[in-house]
Amino acid sequence: MMKKFLLAAVLLLPLSSLAHHGWSEYDAQQVLTLDGTVLESGYDNPHTVIKLKAGDKTWVAVLAPPFRMEARGLKAEAIKAGVKARVVGYQNRSKADELRVERIIIDGKTIELR
Repeated sequence: MMKKFLLAAVLLLPLSSLAHHGWSEYDAQQVLTLDGTVLESGYDNPHTVIKLKAGDKTWVAVLAPPFRMEARGLKAEAIKAGVKARVVGYQNRSKADELRVERIIIDGKTIELR
């Protein structure tokens, strides 16, 4: 009976919880700094994500989870569309427009995300 219950519980796990990626897909040997304008933001788990227009390219910038963003003083309103931001991080090895953000600077305030 207990085995059936455990099997059912495992089968009901959301697939998104199993799909979390590792950071090895980002090139930590080369640091990128981008200045741009936030086009969109998603303050959701497992990671906050913004679309950042920097120069002639739009980047998908993967930030920290919302609980860490809040704990470090960066609320959802601070990264809404139209906000100017500088991000520092590592480019994805296979997705040329994706960046893992280590820190974000908004209105002169630097927030360390990792």
